[in-house]
Amino acid sequence: MRLFDHAAATPMRPSVRRALADAEPLANPASTHREGQRALAVLEDARERLAAAIGAHPTEVIFTSGGTESINLAVKGAWWAAADGRDPAAIGPIVVPVAEHHATLDAVEWLERQGAAVRWIGVDAHAVTDADAFAAALAGGPTASGATASGATASGAIASIATMLVASNEVGSLQPVAAVADAAARAGVPLHLDAVGAFGHLPLRFAETGASLMSVASHKLGGPHGVGALVVRRDAKLQALHHGGGQQRGLRSGTQDALGASLFAFAAEEALAELEQESARLRELTDRILAAVAALPGVQLLATRERLPHIAHLVVEGAQGESLQFLLDEAGFAVSNGSACSAGVARESHVVRACGLEGVAPLRLSLGRTTTAADVDALLAALPTAIARARTL
Repeated sequence: MRLFDHAAATPMRPSVRRALADAEPLANPASTHREGQRALAVLEDARERLAAAIGAHPTEVIFTSGGTESINLAVKGAWWAAADGRDPAAIGPIVVPVAEHHATLDAVEWLERQGAAVRWIGVDAHAVTDADAFAAALAGGPTASGATASGATASGAIASIATMLVASNEVGSLQPVAAVADAAARAGVPLHLDAVGAFGHLPLRFAETGASLMSVASHKLGGPHGVGALVVRRDAKLQALHHGGGQQRGLRSGTQDALGASLFAFAAEEALAELEQESARLRELTDRILAAVAALPGVQLLATRERLPHIAHLVVEGAQGESLQFLLDEAGFAVSNGSACSAGVARESHVVRACGLEGVAPLRLSLGRTTTAADVDALLAALPTAIARARTL
């Protein structure tokens, strides 16, 4: 099987697999005995290394179970801190684009059911957030074109928190992070950046983003599954999702996975060391895909310019996404219709719909370290037949 779904999870790096196989058992890093302190040393070394890789202070790195937990801790924790026991109607809205990852959307919609006001920001035909509408929503101005509001405080109130992807996890389009971060700073609104799909593919330095919070995950860059981190600026206000031992500044209680954290840091270091060269290689391959499929009838490309280097996204008219994915799978290609977190649910992509498209088959082709030019040649040879067959189903 040729993998074209690296954006969902890329295979563990050989060096990380070897380190995992050779690792010695570790005790609970919260234990005070010698073995516990040895585990704690491994954990804190990993925290320092990941902090250096991401451009943060070690005390700002909170290890989690992955991107979804990091995003939920950021969004819910920041809103709870802003509410601080007050009536939800007394605080400003959450500002969020409509084409975010479901970890963000579902968390925001859950808070909305608890009484939070929300300002939804529109995107353009390439899933790029409307920065002007975002800035207006942050400052409590009139709801701009492309933005909708809900809740009693949605109009006229400065936002309580804001969240945005660094790059679309489905389409790959880069988001206006600098403009939004600048607007958030002027409005005094804490900003969370979802960098789960971007970290390891773009040069990111947390201290330079201007954000208060940023989520990352290990499995997107060749580390183990089930490990992530939320970077929390030292002056950011955040409440914990759950409570227990008070670990990690009291923001994420529970026994910490010292080995997982160490392997995450190891994978991040390797990914950043090869970032420039690997990004250039993957962009060349995705450019080949986009150039070839652009000539196919009834195929539209999304995010062709300012995008992540490893994602090529297209939509096919007259077909269903599930059919196209199945046919390519039968031909030996693992592809995706969108986020893996929504896999198995037969519904249109909310991202594609937000781009103004309906009744089309989305296809996300995401490449990685194991993708070769021969893999791309084979995919491009199989794709026209798969599209034609999908249109007959």
